[in-house]
Amino acid sequence: MDCFVDSSGFYAFLDERDPAHESAVTLFQAAGRQEWVLRTNSYVALETAALVQSRLGWDPCDLWLNDILSTVQVDMVDEALHKLGMARWRQARLRGLSLTDCVSFAYMEQEGLREAIAYDRHFMERGVRLPKVVD
Repeated sequence: MDCFVDSSGFYAFLDERDPAHESAVTLFQAAGRQEWVLRTNSYVALETAALVQSRLGWDPCDLWLNDILSTVQVDMVDEALHKLGMARWRQARLRGLSLTDCVSFAYMEQEGLREAIAYDRHFMERGVRLPKVVD
């Protein structure tokens, strides 16, 4: 199964105080056991790096880079995807909806991804589901 990972998913995994931490840990562990193909894009990687480094520091950044991101397929955002995400972001004009989110929604549509390790309400509002863990 292919599954998208958003910054909110990475962050929840790394921050034990995050309300979604246990869920994120469970999902990343299931991904390893069940050999999910975890996918994200370069904008999410950039956003996550900035967020984790500023809020949690370098030790969690190293953990994310060495142990988590290294297991995720990171696709580069090309010019066409950037323009599509930018147009959607400008059209939506919603406070709190980021350009990275709009690019990610377009990326997920292009790639046929419907499930994501994501705890940002904008994903849920668009019908994106958390993956189901099968034991």
